[in-house]
Amino acid sequence: ELYKEQITKAQLVANPGCYPTSIILGLAPLIKSALIDASSIIADSKSGTSGAGRTTSVSSLFCEVTDGFRAYKVGGVHRHIPEIEQELGAVAGKSITLSFTPHLLPVSRGILSTIYANLLQDLSEQQLIEYYQEMYANQPFVRLLSKGQQPATQYVRGSNLCDIGITLDTRTKRVIITSALDNIVKGASGQAVQNMNLMCGFPENAGLEQAPFFP
Repeated sequence: ELYKEQITKAQLVANPGCYPTSIILGLAPLIKSALIDASSIIADSKSGTSGAGRTTSVSSLFCEVTDGFRAYKVGGVHRHIPEIEQELGAVAGKSITLSFTPHLLPVSRGILSTIYANLLQDLSEQQLIEYYQEMYANQPFVRLLSKGQQPATQYVRGSNLCDIGITLDTRTKRVIITSALDNIVKGASGQAVQNMNLMCGFPENAGLEQAPFFP
């Protein structure tokens, strides 16, 4: 979504990570227009167990995960933080440091990110939404939700979509962005196919509108 023109001319493309995709797409319009205090960003993300891959580990066993919910890699040590900060910094044209905490959900797939930031301008919720509409107007896999609606992982399951909701907290003057995607599709293989389509001159949505999925 952010490098489409460059990808069409590239021979080698690094595929974005799952958490970074949900956070970068959620923040890019506000960062690009310098509407938020970049030092105030907090990203709180939840992922299904498939985000860790298929390698055997005690922490991903069914009896360890089911009926539970926990944070992990707390304190700025998650491997995706450099990617998130690098790409948001590229959009902003300056260095960005954020707080990011991932959580493990007792589900097989899906990511839900809730992102908080302090506004620098006195804008209405509708005005904020319009910045997103302008930036993502021609992006087939970014779906902006109507005012008052919130993304949910079940609505993007098995798809290459990223759903985004924007809410203004007038009490604290913070904007709250929620985003949901399927970590295996838009967060991994689906986005790889999307990039391949752009590189090869195929329709961007080729092979991505009715993707089967497992698990």
